[in-house]
Amino acid sequence: MPHLPLASFRPPLWGLRPSRGLPKPRPLSTQSEPHSSSVSRRNREAKQKRLREKQEALEAAITRKSKSPAETSKAWSPKEIVLYEIPTEPGEKKDVAVPLPPAYSPRYVEASWYPWWVREGFFKPEYQRRLPQATGETFSMCIPPPNVTGSLHIGHALTVAIQDALVRWHRMRGDRVLWVPGSDHAGIATQAVVEKQLWKEQGVRRHELGREDFLKEVWQWKEEKGGEICEQLRALGASLDWDRECFTMDAGSSVAVTEAFVRLYNAGLLYRNCQLVNWSCALRSAISDIEVENRPLPGRTELRLPGCPTPVSFGLLVSVAFPVDGEPDAEVVVGTTRPETLPGDVAVAVHPDDSRYTHLHGRQLRHPLTGQLLPLITDPAVQPQVGTGAVKITPAHSPADAEMGARHGLSPLTVIAEDGTMTSLCGDWLQGLHRFVAREKIMCALRERGQFRGLQDHPMVLPICSRSGDVVEYLLKSQWFVRCQEMGDRAAQAVESGALELCPSFHQKSWQHWFAHIGDWCVSRQLWWGHRIPAYLVTEGHEKDDKECWVVGRSEAEARQAAAELTGRPGTELTLERDPDVLDTWFSSALFPFSALGWPQKTPDLAHFYPLSLLETGSDLLLFWVGRMVMLGTQLTGQLPFSKVLLHSMVRDRQGRKMSKSLGNVLDPRDIISGVELQVLQAKLRDGNLDPAELAFAAAAQKKDFPHGIPECGTDALRFALCSHGVLGGDLHLSVSEVLSCRHFCNKIWNALRFILNALGENFVPQPSEELSPTSPMDAWILSRLALAARECERGFLTQELSLVTHTLHHFWLHNLCDVYLEAVKPVLLRKPRPPEPLQVLFSCADVGLRLLAPLMPFLAEELWQRLPQRPGGFSAPSICVAPYPSAHSLEHWRHPELEQRFSQVQEAVQMLRALRATYQLTKARPQVLLQTLEPGEQGLFQAFLEPLGTLSHCGAVSFLPPGAAAPSGWAQATLSDTVEVYMELQGLVDPQTQLPRLATRRLKLQKQLDGLMAWTPSEGEAETQKQQRLSALQLELSKLDQAASHLQQLMDEAPSPREL
Repeated sequence: MPHLPLASFRPPLWGLRPSRGLPKPRPLSTQSEPHSSSVSRRNREAKQKRLREKQEALEAAITRKSKSPAETSKAWSPKEIVLYEIPTEPGEKKDVAVPLPPAYSPRYVEASWYPWWVREGFFKPEYQRRLPQATGETFSMCIPPPNVTGSLHIGHALTVAIQDALVRWHRMRGDRVLWVPGSDHAGIATQAVVEKQLWKEQGVRRHELGREDFLKEVWQWKEEKGGEICEQLRALGASLDWDRECFTMDAGSSVAVTEAFVRLYNAGLLYRNCQLVNWSCALRSAISDIEVENRPLPGRTELRLPGCPTPVSFGLLVSVAFPVDGEPDAEVVVGTTRPETLPGDVAVAVHPDDSRYTHLHGRQLRHPLTGQLLPLITDPAVQPQVGTGAVKITPAHSPADAEMGARHGLSPLTVIAEDGTMTSLCGDWLQGLHRFVAREKIMCALRERGQFRGLQDHPMVLPICSRSGDVVEYLLKSQWFVRCQEMGDRAAQAVESGALELCPSFHQKSWQHWFAHIGDWCVSRQLWWGHRIPAYLVTEGHEKDDKECWVVGRSEAEARQAAAELTGRPGTELTLERDPDVLDTWFSSALFPFSALGWPQKTPDLAHFYPLSLLETGSDLLLFWVGRMVMLGTQLTGQLPFSKVLLHSMVRDRQGRKMSKSLGNVLDPRDIISGVELQVLQAKLRDGNLDPAELAFAAAAQKKDFPHGIPECGTDALRFALCSHGVLGGDLHLSVSEVLSCRHFCNKIWNALRFILNALGENFVPQPSEELSPTSPMDAWILSRLALAARECERGFLTQELSLVTHTLHHFWLHNLCDVYLEAVKPVLLRKPRPPEPLQVLFSCADVGLRLLAPLMPFLAEELWQRLPQRPGGFSAPSICVAPYPSAHSLEHWRHPELEQRFSQVQEAVQMLRALRATYQLTKARPQVLLQTLEPGEQGLFQAFLEPLGTLSHCGAVSFLPPGAAAPSGWAQATLSDTVEVYMELQGLVDPQTQLPRLATRRLKLQKQLDGLMAWTPSEGEAETQKQQRLSALQLELSKLDQAASHLQQLMDEAPSPREL
């Protein structure tokens, strides 16, 4: 069975237009509603209206206007919200004795179940060991710890939906499952939020409070605000073991971080050195690579930057003349995009083979600002074809220049300070100025001195600090670095050898390239919030002429002992000063798979659940988080932290844009789950930290995307929609309308179970599934489809292709059970006495179908499954989330592929008869049908399904026309295959004089659309094959209309005044 995203087999619902705002909830009435005659009449009228609309929609779907076709649009109207209002204490089981509400309401369904699941311990591995289906195998995962500062967005919801589906399947399968929850302290982000709050509410800066008091404020903020993520995870139904929840700043994590630092230092993999680092002047801290946004600029671009009074222009190349010493008319012109770094230049470099400068090799140049002599050096790294082929060398502020300077023994000059101002080395005229103010002053000086040679647009990539919005500087700082080459080689080898699997496999190329070019990792951060580095500077008691003396220890006492051994002095005579910096947040995150299980202590959890069975996360974290986990996990534990990494794509909006607050398209999953009005969405934007220009743009975009807010979709619909997209494709484009479509699917399941429960009645006793062997072909067919669905779901979960699971379940519930079997079985259930076999089949479909669905739609599955009768004897699971997941092997005795193949031909006949009914607009009549087969075996094929064929096609009696017999007069004819003809009664059921003009009108309409489509040239991105498919569909429809007109004309000729029944 092919598996595609749900968008491929349901109409897109781009336009969401409710009649008015969101509905108000009403309590559930336990009284059944009376069915009056007026209700029945309204139902009939509504059904007839739907039939007309369906016919119009069919024509609209088949034909397109000559201009670029618009997306199919479907309006939504507010649904009545039903609340569960039976008093139930948190943790108590929900009362399922009351009747089901008449329609699916997510708030009713999702109420009370999660606290009960948690209290009963269903999510704990200790509970799962007692299950009768226990396999003895272990499945463990950790959640990628989200930042404690914020709230989960749709990207996080995708991670949770995928992980929870896998976890729930393994739990139902009988594995011992542990899914560890946690959150990250997010050093830079959290400190920035608290600092902003302190200034806003108290008017104080952190330095005025002092480190200790500031950290108290941060912890207080974390306790007050940090619980939002946990509430979101519960709302999403995440079956985490909350008793094992951890935070990357809790006591256990702190011990693990200190131990890791000490071990890496003792192994020679951690050292302190003065090197270039990514520096945020606004934050006054080093930042990690992942916090650097490389923004491409096409040319001149003005940006407003923190701390700079006026906008700054980037994307410009400044040409500057460096006079050749001793030759008044000779000069070397260099181009730079950073004139503010000119005071830090120590040389000019050219390629050794560049003939333009061969005569200047070994000469010296005059600095255009200071007049100092600079060497002209040659280096093969210079690209002679770029610009003038000459480049200035600023080792203190450029990684490439630092490497070149080291090769040539050039001393760096630091001219930009930590706060982004110019240093004293620049001279009094620049010292203390903001670097971009100094840029303009330098440009003026160059012009005055006659050394300015031009300015032109220049495409470039500008590094921006994602946390502050400031331009990243490269500064020489004494920091702690992790040596990554050796650990990186092991990580690359793990993937190459197959010990570590990356899925999808195309990520292997990025993995290998990153580790082949990995540099050392700066782990120092100039913050207060975070894990303080366990390193100490010996400030007194050692020789003053020596370089800085640093020691590392798990405690100050251990560090003092190490200092005594290093200096040969008694520890009591030494003065130690702890490094004020903290470690990069990614350092503690890299330890999460094993620190969350108790490492470095040898805990039972570490013994049972490490290494993890799987890591599932977004592909954007592959290198910065996954790569570092693999490096540190292998180094510190001697094992890979996991053997497989499953990577999902980035979530984008339906227009393909990245989720961004400034675009107004970042959505809280709870807003999709519960629904939200536009006014509330806009208020959330205003409460954020967007500047006025961004706020105006985001608000306008939000109003355009959600003019009437977001409808209530429910958790199960959101999870199902997210999981329906395969991980193997490109970015995931999600629209709220797609989630709303999944809510409609939930309603289908709801109505199916209401029908089944009503059919079963109160005294129904389920039969063991292994004893159920139906004799009816229709019963056998649906059980075979159910067994096939179980096999495909099992395959999807084993291969972690959740899109296969969602497609399989959608197809079974909607197209097999609801559309076919339930409709076919209705006349059977009306017989007196009622046959028992269909009831057993209905129960099995509900029981097995809901258990198949449970990992993806846990709330809906639990609500409905709890109301099914219990099988007599044996183990009865208290909850569907610990009930056995249906295995393909256990249901194999139901599989009848040959029967399915035969019934597929019957379904083709059903579709053909329905099309004939639509063509002749037979809304009420139930015409007789004749089948004529040329092959004797084919008659037997249809013989077993004559009754469901008539029922499903909304026709009357179905019988056979002997082979070779003449076609009956006054009957519509259609060819089903080379050997099967279908005839449908028309005589007396249609009025040709009425229908022929209608057919002519429809034909004229379709012909105009065909002519327009023929003249239309597909726009860019519109495939020619799609146009041809639409043309074929139109031509086929016109052919059907012509054939119908011919039949009607024949009826008029034979019987001028037909009687309409």
